[in-house]
Amino acid sequence: MKKENLLKIIGPGLLIAATGVGAGDLAGGAFAGSKLGLTILWAVILGAFLKFIITEGLARFQLATGNTLLEGLFIKYGKPVEVFFLVYLIIWSFMVGSALISASGIAAHALIPIMDSPVDGKIFWGIIHSLAGLTIVWFGTYSSFEKIMSICVGFMFVTVLITAAMIKPDFTEVIKGTLIPTIPDYIDPEGNKQGVIWTLALMGGVGGTLTILSYGYWIREKGRNGLEFLKSTRIDLIAAYLITALFGMSMVVISSQIDLDQDSSAKLIINLSGKLKDVTGNIGSGIFLVGAWAAIFSSLLGVWQSVPYLFADFWGTFRRSKSEIRISVVDTKSKPYRYFLLAIAFFPLFGLSYKFVLIQKVYAVLGSLVIPFISLALLLLNRKKIVDEYANKTTTDIVLLLTILLFIYIGIPEILNSF
Repeated sequence: MKKENLLKIIGPGLLIAATGVGAGDLAGGAFAGSKLGLTILWAVILGAFLKFIITEGLARFQLATGNTLLEGLFIKYGKPVEVFFLVYLIIWSFMVGSALISASGIAAHALIPIMDSPVDGKIFWGIIHSLAGLTIVWFGTYSSFEKIMSICVGFMFVTVLITAAMIKPDFTEVIKGTLIPTIPDYIDPEGNKQGVIWTLALMGGVGGTLTILSYGYWIREKGRNGLEFLKSTRIDLIAAYLITALFGMSMVVISSQIDLDQDSSAKLIINLSGKLKDVTGNIGSGIFLVGAWAAIFSSLLGVWQSVPYLFADFWGTFRRSKSEIRISVVDTKSKPYRYFLLAIAFFPLFGLSYKFVLIQKVYAVLGSLVIPFISLALLLLNRKKIVDEYANKTTTDIVLLLTILLFIYIGIPEILNSF
């Protein structure tokens, strides 16, 4: 393994941690903690482990073959997979972009309420955040992006951890909830048993989005090409998902003593901040809100920087024949990358005022396929005839298969409830 400074090793991992944790993850952890309590802390850890397995498999495939996972799928399965991915990417980008802009606006308005109307404040600050993300990515470099994201990770991690400590949880219950898997009974207001669904949703939600695919581009930016970087990549990912797990656990701890109603992601976070005043006072509430804002904005910035990679990779592969496909680094100054960056910064702004119900329903269906899709790709591509001795071990294949089944179990009810 080529020697690297530890802080440099964990750079791409910090990006995964920052980008993967957005308003939805904060809200999911908060609502699950409010309704189920500390007994489901183990689910956050198990979920982080499953996503470590997936991201490690993605990186291992790339280091062994020189191709990103998308390139591997496009090479092997051709145009049908490319077209399906493009449709999914466009819908996902619009919906997630709109949600992140809205959430950033709501969080910023809560911190700096310069507008009398919360709706006007959300729109004003949402536009400012989208343009700020566009400016940072357009004029910056990967190095500057990594530094800014590292600062955001520090803010969101430290502030949420401090807030969790201020809650003064029962550490005996924290240890029990961490080490003893238990699914508590929870019956929603309509009389439905929701304990299993919310536990599994918490397991799958924190840090689990399409941006997992971006890790391959980030390690390319760091010059990690070849299997000599496999060990440092694993260290990087262990750090990433350790941070993700601790962050998710902190959200459960923070909300475990507060009763929350299920609401839109960003509003739920603001409501949580308001209710924290009764437990921690204004200081604790303010600290948490800063951390929540940092988590949401870092997720927006990470999506603005990383998702254009996916489109540019798709575009480059789509225009080449199989015989022409070669190992290449996505150019962040290229037209496909920059056009998609502009699109994701501006088109989702329409979502600040309008709700596209049909698109939201379709997105809910496709969104439930993210982790199963990547897991299935790893089962198909990380075979011995493709990556030789670096193929999945039997235990890894079992974990990936169980992950697919788990997310189908979560996703089918979500799909049914969307229509």
